[in-house]
Amino acid sequence: MVKSGHKLMIVESPAKAKTIAKYLDHEYVVRASVGHVRDLPKSNKNAIDIKSGFVPHYEISPGKDAVVSELIRLAAQAPEVILATDPDREGEAIAWHVAEACRLKHPRRVVFHEITRDAVREALKHPRPIDQNLRQAQEARRVLDRLFGYDLSGLIWQKLRYGLSAGRVQSPALRILVEREREIRSFVSRKFWVIEAELADSTNRVVLFTCSQELATAEAAEAIVTAGRAVKWTISNVATTAARRAPRPPFITSTLQQSASSRFGFSPSLTMRLAQKLYEAGHITYMRTDSTNLNSAAVSEILACAKEKFGSRFSDQPRIYKTKSKSAQEAHEAIRPTHIRTFKAGRSDGEQKLYDLIWRRTLCSQMSDAELLRTRLEAQAGDPAIPIFESTGHQIVFAGWLEADPRARGEEIELPNWQNGQALELKKMESLGKETQPPNRYSEAGLVKELEKRGIGRPSTYAPTIKTIVDRGYVTKQNRTLQPTETGEVVSTFLEKNFADYISDSFTAKMEDELDDVAAGKLSYRKSLEAFYQPFHRAVVDKKDLPKINNLGPVSSEFPCPICGGAMVFKLGKSGKFMSCDRFPDCVGARTAEGKEIAPPRILNEICPRCGHGQLVERDGRYGRFIACGNYPKCRYVKKEERTDGLPAAGDTGVKCPMCHTGTMTEKRGRYGIFYGCSNYPSCKHIVKTKPTGKICGYQREIGPCPHLMMVGTKTIPDRCSDKTCPNHNPHKLQT
Repeated sequence: MVKSGHKLMIVESPAKAKTIAKYLDHEYVVRASVGHVRDLPKSNKNAIDIKSGFVPHYEISPGKDAVVSELIRLAAQAPEVILATDPDREGEAIAWHVAEACRLKHPRRVVFHEITRDAVREALKHPRPIDQNLRQAQEARRVLDRLFGYDLSGLIWQKLRYGLSAGRVQSPALRILVEREREIRSFVSRKFWVIEAELADSTNRVVLFTCSQELATAEAAEAIVTAGRAVKWTISNVATTAARRAPRPPFITSTLQQSASSRFGFSPSLTMRLAQKLYEAGHITYMRTDSTNLNSAAVSEILACAKEKFGSRFSDQPRIYKTKSKSAQEAHEAIRPTHIRTFKAGRSDGEQKLYDLIWRRTLCSQMSDAELLRTRLEAQAGDPAIPIFESTGHQIVFAGWLEADPRARGEEIELPNWQNGQALELKKMESLGKETQPPNRYSEAGLVKELEKRGIGRPSTYAPTIKTIVDRGYVTKQNRTLQPTETGEVVSTFLEKNFADYISDSFTAKMEDELDDVAAGKLSYRKSLEAFYQPFHRAVVDKKDLPKINNLGPVSSEFPCPICGGAMVFKLGKSGKFMSCDRFPDCVGARTAEGKEIAPPRILNEICPRCGHGQLVERDGRYGRFIACGNYPKCRYVKKEERTDGLPAAGDTGVKCPMCHTGTMTEKRGRYGIFYGCSNYPSCKHIVKTKPTGKICGYQREIGPCPHLMMVGTKTIPDRCSDKTCPNHNPHKLQT
């Protein structure tokens, strides 16, 4: 209940609301919208009115009715409503959607880049209206991505296979991975030989030297080894050079994701989830940024902390870093701890590791250069036909910023203080055969770096882009690297062949620049979309007459059709490439991509009860044999096991679906394991992760009883509401 005179502040997340509430001394009531409260409907037909100027038609997001109702009630009792969502375009859009959905007349907008008492209270002194330019930039991105994805995905469904998709950012990212895979396949390795020699002085100090030349044949290498073993060796040159290593700038989104991946093996999406928790708890500044800027007060604090911990020589003058991204918002800050003297923070092990990484990077960014001494030794054999042998090393003279981040030191190789003309003894000499290696596949961190370099996407898009292409089955993770699947390669090849201009680096980067112009008020929302959509839509329409790609090429004769013995062709199925008889549908012989025989579907003498005209067939599936309509994917009917004792069929919980009230919640298996979905799918798409119990949620809201009728059970919580927005979704005990 909002007491008389108390203002209402609305943020996105409950965790953020909890942290902010501690700093407001009961002057405000803080509530969370739990992310977006409105979105475009799933159907593209009613989502965007293109003729009227790309006008989007928003709907209250599923499950958010109760949240919106509660915010409306609280706002009606408050003398002032403050929208304090995140300080970026997405946050601006969420604020606007909340204002529209709750019919707020004069809401005030505040932004802060760190959740601390001072930052929050300072922001409240400078409220402003919602920035419509920022909001429209986010809306333009949302509409642009919807138009791009729906038009291209629809065409891919027709020409390749139902269920595939394309995206404005995901497709260029996939193309980059597929191009690298082609480079790897076409790479022709070259053999070469290197020679290593272990040389020692009179005190038996041994140093490893390497021949300065690569040898093309084993014979040439062995000839040098034979000659080298028979002659005397001396030092022919000693070169020492003083060098400095400057600290790196404080983290931005992309560099944080890259460093967390290389140090801890964190995926970009995991890194952002951990960073979000640290931000909402008030430990770090906002984690979606492409600016390396630090405010002057923070710099002074960091310098003082470095001097206290390591001494005045380690930190003397402030460092100012120039942001590489031309679109970076310099009013934003780099990612840094909100209090540099807080050395540890975070609840989980992952949060603590990430905070430590951010803390060290921030501290190092204002510390002195590391001073090094690099040494290069050259050894010469008595035979002039033998090439020069070299050895290089370095030692740290003054650690500087490396004192705060020892893991960044690398391997320190200190060479002895040998002199020109000094005699050496050959201890060991051998040739090693090697091969040139193909380029490496991209890791997640490497792909983020590449996307940033090419101007594809923005800080908020890197993690979801990678997650999307993995979830779609276009890419798999292989030992921390990303490898395109056969499905991903087929989709990318189709797009490269027919829509090269629209998945190119230049087009994608240009669209990002235009969205930046909309945010800055330099370009109107409508003009930006018109310039894109008219030629794009024509290009899609022009490709409607392309023939359907029924096969992906012939199969080797060593794999004949298992039924008729005829030739086979590769086709694209739901799980990737497989072999199909060239005479399909007259012959239904099939094999896996590796050549293993697939049992043919068995046509049953039954008509589908859902569509009324398709014949039921028994097929092999990922989880065994099942019976379904032969008109798939137009009809998705799957026959369930029926019992004669009146009890629910296997997998059927017997619990009525709380959304459509006609279907029952049935156990299903998906990519991420078991879940429970309505038996009326796809007309009803309600799902829950845990097994429903059918009990009624008795939690009483101030506006009435909880409207959700189904409870789900877990090991730790016997019964909880299936609606995540209900306070009874995660109770300590059931309230009745």
